[in-house]
Amino acid sequence: MTDRQSTAAFAAPLMVLALGHMISNVVRTMPAISADVMASDLGVTAEGLAALTGAYHFSFAAGQVPLGVALDRFGVRPVSLALLLTTALGAAIAAIVGGAAGFLLAQIVLGLGCCGMLLVPITLAAKTLSPARFGLWSGLIQATGNIGMLISASPMAWLVDHAGWRMGFWSSAMAALVVAALVMMLVPKPLPTPDTPRPAVLAEAKEVVRLGLSRRLRGMMVMAFVSFAAVIGLRGLWGGPWLMEIKGLARIDAGNVLLLFTVLLVLGPALGGMLDRLLPGRRRPMLALGHVVAALALLAMVAGGPGGWLSSAFGMPMLPAGYDAAVFVVFGLALVPHPLIFAMTRAVVPPEQAGKALSAVNLSFFLGAAVLQAATGPVAALGGIGAALVFLAGAVLVASALFVAFTRPRAG
Repeated sequence: MTDRQSTAAFAAPLMVLALGHMISNVVRTMPAISADVMASDLGVTAEGLAALTGAYHFSFAAGQVPLGVALDRFGVRPVSLALLLTTALGAAIAAIVGGAAGFLLAQIVLGLGCCGMLLVPITLAAKTLSPARFGLWSGLIQATGNIGMLISASPMAWLVDHAGWRMGFWSSAMAALVVAALVMMLVPKPLPTPDTPRPAVLAEAKEVVRLGLSRRLRGMMVMAFVSFAAVIGLRGLWGGPWLMEIKGLARIDAGNVLLLFTVLLVLGPALGGMLDRLLPGRRRPMLALGHVVAALALLAMVAGGPGGWLSSAFGMPMLPAGYDAAVFVVFGLALVPHPLIFAMTRAVVPPEQAGKALSAVNLSFFLGAAVLQAATGPVAALGGIGAALVFLAGAVLVASALFVAFTRPRAG
């Protein structure tokens, strides 16, 4: 087999598995562009919709411990097929049911189905690549998956206007079934494992938790807790309402701004992987600085809103939407190093613990998204959308300081 054939044989399964991550990004960011019609149809407020969509992240987080065990025990192919079929079921439930209770059930099922869509290809890469090459490939995987956010921007805005928000979930269900068929064709079956005694499932689950609480992963766990929460809080929930309700943009215009932002979220992970190759040994400062700048961008967005200090400084009721588009760009560029959290994690564990360690960090990513997104609901009810964005910015700043402290090299 030539080098080109070998690379293709390795890359094809990774990219097919990354399509599952793309679908998960579609379903979890859909409310940002359809929150008003979804809330009206379901009979809830915008804050109530935030709480309902937060159930997705709690369910997603709850699946991480058994997911880590399953990946190390059974391999990526059977796990990915189970996840894709569960996602198709959850999307179909969301498209059919009415009322808050039915949508809550759909979010729980979707969270369980999507809980490993990123980790499946990441684990395959972690088990077959050196730590040096893993940073680049993990970025490419996340970049492929983030295309789902492109789909849920302007294209989803058009679909919602013309066919309703439920059609977005029907299309996601069909896509999950198509990707499952591709996995059957292109992802190889796991190699037979030696017939040796395995630890009990409970013992392996405890190992996931132990790794997550260990000193070597503590900094990455803290940063992961706020990193995705900030992205999904802006892109998946409050970005659309801020542009439409506060800045007065039409749905398609808001979708176009989110589309520009999402292009950066798609390109960012790949760029982060490239930076990791160009600047070896700089993962820690790149992550810390990037997240601080992202938090300042959120604060700058609020400062340019109604009554914000920056709006007042320019003698305007609020800065135009073009300013917000620029801030979205800064936020997206600041989080280019985001995938390096996984790369830092992979670098401190042996390959046989990769699935569990990455699962522990992924748990923190989505537990943080669940907790912080749910918290933004009452914060927004009390102080408006701007207050929710300030809350997210404060959480990112605190976590960035803790990350620097926890990842400081030991003396001696």
